[in-house]
Amino acid sequence: MKIEMLKKHFNEEVEIQGFVDNIRNLQWVQFLIIRDKTGKIQITIEKSEEKNKEIVELVNQLTQESTVKIKGKVLESPKVKLNGMEIIPTEIIVTSLSEPELPFHIKDKESAEIDTRLNYRFLDLRNEYNANIFKIQSELVKNIREFLYQKDFMEIHTPKLQGTASESGSEVFEVTYFDRKAYLAQSPQFYKQMAMAAGFERIFEVGPVFRAEKSNTNRHTTEFTGLDLEFSGIDSYEEVMKLEEEMLTFMLKNISQKYGTLIKDIYNTEVVVPTQPFPRVKLADLYQILEQRYHYQIEDELKNDLTTEAEKLAYQYAMEEHQSEFIFVTDYPKDKRAFYHMRKNEIPQGYDLIWRGVEITTGAQREHRYDILTKQAEEKGLKKDVEFYLEFFKYGCPPHGGFGIGIDRLTMLLLNLPSLKESMFIFRGPNHLNP
Repeated sequence: MKIEMLKKHFNEEVEIQGFVDNIRNLQWVQFLIIRDKTGKIQITIEKSEEKNKEIVELVNQLTQESTVKIKGKVLESPKVKLNGMEIIPTEIIVTSLSEPELPFHIKDKESAEIDTRLNYRFLDLRNEYNANIFKIQSELVKNIREFLYQKDFMEIHTPKLQGTASESGSEVFEVTYFDRKAYLAQSPQFYKQMAMAAGFERIFEVGPVFRAEKSNTNRHTTEFTGLDLEFSGIDSYEEVMKLEEEMLTFMLKNISQKYGTLIKDIYNTEVVVPTQPFPRVKLADLYQILEQRYHYQIEDELKNDLTTEAEKLAYQYAMEEHQSEFIFVTDYPKDKRAFYHMRKNEIPQGYDLIWRGVEITTGAQREHRYDILTKQAEEKGLKKDVEFYLEFFKYGCPPHGGFGIGIDRLTMLLLNLPSLKESMFIFRGPNHLNP
């Protein structure tokens, strides 16, 4: 039985399992605090009672973080500070015994550096602060899935081994595939579009994404979990933006209702449910605004993309001018967008979405016409590398668009965490390949 259910079973015999969170061995009584993923419960053992002799001896040898199975009666006990109840045990079985000295104090996140904690991630995740991150992240993904299913999307699963380097041809992991080379997928982009050519119309995927970036910033990683979606029948990338803002609003509204108080109490941040539509600004206009409002000046050649500082200032502007944590940035130059973005008057029909000062999404209407797509691939010097992909468009493909968003980065921003190392179950970076 889970600990959160015990209040429904006062004066009944129950059986629970969990970790030994704490041990207090006093002169006349022993107290154990047992923890499972749903909560904690006090176990009270009177030393003077003859029937408890074996249990007392067992507890004398017990160590914190051991796992136990306990049978006993649940009593309502207002004097007990922990949830006003306790279990009087009739049997305690040690299912595994922990070594007495832990590598670090798992209840204190500040007791060890993050890299040390990552080396013992299985212990680090026993910390309530860390464990709640993934409870919330699970709810986040659940709500995104629910929204998309309601919108008639179908979930697919695309391959992560590819015969050619994807998208840009750079920053890919090369692996040996029997007698030839293969590459880990940077994204499911090509296969999402293949699904459009197949007539699937509305698809999404939640799966691993690989980027061979030797970057050690707080928001980059070599492997992460991405949400990618694609849908057909659109006339403009505005429809892609509209779908994304609806999806994020749905997710944040439900997260706020279920975990808003927990997030405020533990992570000291508010879950803000946005209003729609999110503000939009062209890239060139944004740089003019940032210079006028915040005296932010950079060289002209750097204004063809958003700098990290510009992302932060764009958020500040969105909050001040629109009272929005989100802002879409559009009209990037074609040399900074992928070859498969549709162009109108040589302007890529896509966007980046900034949330709380960090880019979380690149989205676009895709080029679905074979001749134009082939020309744009040639322009980027990629035609040979993407020949298999171009085949998808030879036999008709409907207009379509989509976007990708990192689940780990979304979690980091939602909870105001300092790094992706905190929001990923297992972090992967240039210097982290284990555990």
